[in-house]
Amino acid sequence: MTETIKNIFQYSEIISNVVKGTVVTDKDNNIINLDDAIRLSIDLLIKTDTSDNNIIISANGGSAAIASHLQNDLVKACKLRSMVFTEQPLLTAISNDLGYEHAYEIPLSVWGKRGDVFIAISSSGESKNIINAVQVAKKKLMTIITYSGFNEDNPLRRLGDVNFYSKFSEYGIIENSHSILTHYITDE
Repeated sequence: MTETIKNIFQYSEIISNVVKGTVVTDKDNNIINLDDAIRLSIDLLIKTDTSDNNIIISANGGSAAIASHLQNDLVKACKLRSMVFTEQPLLTAISNDLGYEHAYEIPLSVWGKRGDVFIAISSSGESKNIINAVQVAKKKLMTIITYSGFNEDNPLRRLGDVNFYSKFSEYGIIENSHSILTHYITDE
């Protein structure tokens, strides 16, 4: 841990401050108000339903759990078509045969199409497999929403149409902030 946290109240206050301090930018690196960015994200997600498009979400590790939970809420609560590529046989086959940096790029190239929304979640914003998938999404003219943390100059935070950046350098805090932001979007 980079900070000494004395109790659960301090821990929750840090998470709250990180969420409140989340900086959102558009594809031209213009800052978007957090509430406006959430509304924009909701509108982009809802638009997939009326345009017969899908929402595809990719992430690694703890962020993959957030991606799966987000997909669950999008389908169950919001009735929106969404998917994650976290099936172990597919991930391990691609990773073993082609390298983990291609783990999401390959399925996205098969399933993704113009007008879909691709949500990329990476605490560091530097995961090569997530960056590669975003490049596929760009080529397919998908709308891209990113969630990242750690360094302000991480590459993921400049690749989306809507980029949520939560400034902190610990996985747990960043993952909690991303979870809160995605829950709020599906709860709204």
